[in-house]
Amino acid sequence: MEGKHSVALVGRPNVGKSRLFNQLAGQRIAIVHDQPGVTRDVNPIEIDGEYVLMDTGGIGLERDIDLPGISEAIEDQVFVAINAAELILFVVDGREGCTALDEEILEQLRKSGKIPYLIINKIDSSSLEEQILEFSHFGLDANFLVSAEHGRGINDLKRSIRNFLNKRPKNEIESTTERIKICFVGRPNVGKSALCNGLLESERLIVNEVAGTTRDVIELDLDHTDSDGNKWGFRLVDTAGIKKRRRENSSVEFFSAVRTDQAIEKADVVFLVLDALSGVTRQDKVLAGRAIKAGRALVVVVNKWDLANELFERDPPGQHKDLAGFLETYSNAISKELFFLPQSPIIYVSALEKIDLGQILICARRLEEIQNRQFSTSRINSLIKGLMLRNSPSLVKGKRLKIYYAVQVGKRPIRIRLFCNRSVYFEDNYRRYLENGFISEFQLKGCPIQFEESSKGTN
Repeated sequence: MEGKHSVALVGRPNVGKSRLFNQLAGQRIAIVHDQPGVTRDVNPIEIDGEYVLMDTGGIGLERDIDLPGISEAIEDQVFVAINAAELILFVVDGREGCTALDEEILEQLRKSGKIPYLIINKIDSSSLEEQILEFSHFGLDANFLVSAEHGRGINDLKRSIRNFLNKRPKNEIESTTERIKICFVGRPNVGKSALCNGLLESERLIVNEVAGTTRDVIELDLDHTDSDGNKWGFRLVDTAGIKKRRRENSSVEFFSAVRTDQAIEKADVVFLVLDALSGVTRQDKVLAGRAIKAGRALVVVVNKWDLANELFERDPPGQHKDLAGFLETYSNAISKELFFLPQSPIIYVSALEKIDLGQILICARRLEEIQNRQFSTSRINSLIKGLMLRNSPSLVKGKRLKIYYAVQVGKRPIRIRLFCNRSVYFEDNYRRYLENGFISEFQLKGCPIQFEESSKGTN
């Protein structure tokens, strides 16, 4: 999103910033909830190709003893957004009126040298318009009465934002090259945000030992030049950690899970992040299954590998002579637990120590390329014939699967249409066998193969 103008929404908690963000974006992007502190990161989205709008966490969150350091970290990110933005939309609650915290935030904005637009939200009827008088002592020239919930005043605000930005010089225009969208998924506190920060070489996302720090999906652009001088564009997508399902899980966590599923659907490559000290859990299997069901290419990232190395060196298991043997056993265990993956690559990294993070970008580039391949029909049919001769299908109700012909009908994911006798004879085990055969023959590790049966309805 480099090269675009930038606008930031700023205000105390629960004044309606995220709802206003959704209105300006024209879609539900930010999670909206009455609980203060739902927005924890700076959440950017490109609006109509003209500017980047940033939703931010609330300034002045109560210091929650259950979340040490979170409130301060959120505020740090807000001030990063303030410094980066060309225009600040200072959002206040028109129903509640001016508060001491509003005054404090305005003072901070003035110190930054930015003169904000004052957005008086929750003006749901004309009877509340006199509330503007309560904020008149702010001395701000641009004041807008809006209702983010009902869309009142939004069009006027949009026009004013465009007029303001059109008077400013454009930044360097962003390259039109499509970015490879990388989506990080995993349980809470496995290091997804730390991996993004490591790749970006900044503290752009809040990283904290409290599980569940990221509650929404955050997209960030990364421009990378490889060792050969080639330029690559990536979009890093950080998702909320998916917790073990419990009856008392909040609606915020439910919406976060939905948003994670949507991010997986839109991704080019999904990276399942595991904690090296925890191994594969049930939640990891669920997330991996969602990615494969969506037809997304998938890589397994084992984070915190430096800690596993330290444990091995302190107390090496007796069955392993060296670290290489331990690594092989560990990889085999992951492959066994995640047997349904399409021979996905496994990479070992440390976000904290920034060890081997470049492997993530290398894998993303490779998988983005191979899932766009087109294979000749003759080669596909020759492969299937050989696989079926090597290992014929099992009998199902006394009948056996027959595949007469096959053709590739899609990419991303690679889809193969099979013309067969009856699809009911196509068992899951044999489907997996054919998929592994395709992956091995065409070097498609990490890319799922989807088979579509076209049955003749005969025996």
